[in-house]
Amino acid sequence: MSSDGEWRGSVVLVVASSTGGIGQHVASLARGLVATGCRVLVCGPSAVDQHFGFTASGIDFAVVEIPADPGPQDSGAIRQLRRAITGRDAEVIHAHGLRAAFVASVARTGVPLVVTWHNAVLARGLKGQAGALLERIVARNAMLTLGASDDLVHRAVALGARNARLGPVATSQLAPPKRTRSAVRAEFGLRGDTPLILSVGRLHPQKHHDLLIDAAARWRDLTPAPVVVIAGSGPSYMPLAQRASMLHAPVHLLGHRTDVPDLLLGADLAVITSDWEARQLFAQEALHAGVPLVTTAVGGLPGLVGDAAVQIPPNDLDALDEAVRRLLGDPALRADYAARGPRQAAGWPTEEDVVADVLSGYAEVAAVRR
Repeated sequence: MSSDGEWRGSVVLVVASSTGGIGQHVASLARGLVATGCRVLVCGPSAVDQHFGFTASGIDFAVVEIPADPGPQDSGAIRQLRRAITGRDAEVIHAHGLRAAFVASVARTGVPLVVTWHNAVLARGLKGQAGALLERIVARNAMLTLGASDDLVHRAVALGARNARLGPVATSQLAPPKRTRSAVRAEFGLRGDTPLILSVGRLHPQKHHDLLIDAAARWRDLTPAPVVVIAGSGPSYMPLAQRASMLHAPVHLLGHRTDVPDLLLGADLAVITSDWEARQLFAQEALHAGVPLVTTAVGGLPGLVGDAAVQIPPNDLDALDEAVRRLLGDPALRADYAARGPRQAAGWPTEEDVVADVLSGYAEVAAVRR
C-alpha cells in the first residue's frame, strides 16, 4: 500500500486468445495500472501481444498460449504460466475470461486469484456441459469475481463464487476518422441518399448476423434499398456469405477492419443482433459516435444503452425489420437517437474509474491474504 492509501503492488494479468473486447480491456487496464505505479506482467498468446501491442508499448509480456477452446494443450499453458510468474513476487493474478481463469485456477500458483467474467456460456450439449464445469471451477477458485454484467455476477454466485460484484469495463476513446463520409460511402459504391447500415463483431453464431442478412433481403423493397456492411472475421464467414448470395441480400462481409471510426462516419444506422453480450464494444463505439443504434435487449446491453438505442427481442426478424424501417423513414427520429448516444456515453465509467475500482479489489484481496 502506498503513502496515499492506494494499492501499488505486483499484478499478473492473464488473457486467452482474443482479438476484441477482452484484449482491449486488458490492454487499457495494463496501461492504467502501470501509470499508477503497479508492477504489471501480462500473460497470454503471442498473437494477443502482436494484436494489442503490449511489448511494443513497454509492458512486460510473457507468452502463455491459451487457445480459445479447452484441450490437452492446456497442460502446456499451465506450465508456461507457472514459469512466467516464478520469481516475480506477484501479489495478485487477475485472469480475464473463463479460459484464462481456468488455466490460472488449475496452475495453483498460491497467488490470490481475481477473475473478470466477460462472457456467458451459450453452447449446449457436451460443449455446454464442459463450459458449465469450467464456470464452476473458476467461480470457486477466485477470491474476488468481477462480472461485466449483472447476469454474469448472478451466475458466478449461483455456482459458488465467494465474493462477486459488478466490475466496470470502459471503452477506449474512439479515434477520429481518417476519411470523409463521402469517401467511406464511395468505397461501397453508394450514391445519393442510399442508407448504409453497419454491424461490427466477430463472425460467430452468437452474433446472429444471419438475422441481419435475412432482414437486408427484405429491405430490397425500399427506395433506395439500404446496403449492409458487416466488419469482422470468424468461423461463420462462409455460411454467412452463402446465405447473402442465396437471398440476393445487399450485404458486404468486410473481414477484419481497423477503420471502424471511418465506417461509423459513413453509416446511417448501426445494428447489433447478438443472442447475448455483456458490454459490447461496438455498441459503445456507435453511441460515442452518435450513430443511431438498433440492438437486441440481451445480457448487459439494456443497462449499457438505456434509452439511447432502439431495443428489440433477440432472434426476432420482424422486430428488426420494423425498427430499421421506422428509423430509415423518420429523419427526425434518427436525429433524436443520434443525439442520445453521446449523452448516454458520457455517463459510462472511464478508464481511470475502472483502474481505481480494480485497485480497490486488489487491496481487498491482498489484505485477506495477509
